[in-house]
Amino acid sequence: MSAAVTSGGQAAAGSASQATPELTHVVVELNHESPLICCRFDPTGRFVFATGQDRTIQRFDLASSHRVALLGHESWVRDLTFAPDGRTMVSGGYDGRIIWWPADAEQPEPIRTVQAHQGWIRSVAISPDGRWLATGGNDNMVRLWDPIEGAPIAELAGHQSHVYCVRFHPQSTCLLSGDLSGSVRQWDLAAGSTARTFDASALHTYTNNFHAHYGGVRSMEVSTQLNMLACGGMHKGTNPFAGSRKPLVMLFDWQTQKLLRSLVLSVPVDGEVCRFKFHPNGFLVGGAGPFLVFWKPDQDQEFAKLKLTPSAQVREMDMHSDGLRLASVHHDGKLFISRMAAKNG
Repeated sequence: MSAAVTSGGQAAAGSASQATPELTHVVVELNHESPLICCRFDPTGRFVFATGQDRTIQRFDLASSHRVALLGHESWVRDLTFAPDGRTMVSGGYDGRIIWWPADAEQPEPIRTVQAHQGWIRSVAISPDGRWLATGGNDNMVRLWDPIEGAPIAELAGHQSHVYCVRFHPQSTCLLSGDLSGSVRQWDLAAGSTARTFDASALHTYTNNFHAHYGGVRSMEVSTQLNMLACGGMHKGTNPFAGSRKPLVMLFDWQTQKLLRSLVLSVPVDGEVCRFKFHPNGFLVGGAGPFLVFWKPDQDQEFAKLKLTPSAQVREMDMHSDGLRLASVHHDGKLFISRMAAKNG
């Protein structure tokens, strides 16, 4: 299933209930001069932000495709998160810094910069209630911050390897963090301690040939029904440096912590599930290899997929608040906006 790339502005508005993954197609192609790393729609739905290997954040207006560059990091920007009202964005970079930005300003300039971790920051997240900012990085630490003032609140220690992903529960009741070894911790925010753990070690591989650990929990989401935790990444890796690994999503029962199902692809794909989202209709959509992939939680293999490019892997993806549009970024500098509906719908 290949995509015909078209030009254009903002896709037609619609309802998430109209989403039809089998009809997903590209509606907009945006381009940057540097390989892209991650992408996020802002909560208002007006912009899509993408980060590049040129150390910039690029903001694209979805209606006009007008682009503005945000400058402030001294290395690659790995993750972005927004305050619930969408007015403030926080970025985390491989320079160990978190930077606050006025997301909707005509020319955003840094509001505040904090040296948050020793080494790379891998993930940042603001809680849905706007009370907490969490960061995780290569110093094995999870840290909590005041999302408005930027003051440190707590250090959450316990991970034995790089922290790749931090996510808040949709009801802001707890924080989840996943690391390189596949260990997922659920944190009691009031006590500042681990409440329980999930075993996602299938997402980790150690190879004697290269004496290297690789894989890890690259993405996490709690389902819209709040009954499952999904953890994504890669498995069956024999040589990750040559691209030999397989995408994998692990679904856990939220109450019992037991593994319910492992989601894979029906076709041979080298890559990882870089990021995924639960749709309000209950299915998962993620990026894996050159595809956008759609899974149902009760089936091992995908029920739909869209090949975006012949070879350039999806490095990250995000879902618009309308539940119809998807963004994906690629190493060749392309940012695609796709729509889960008929072309004339």
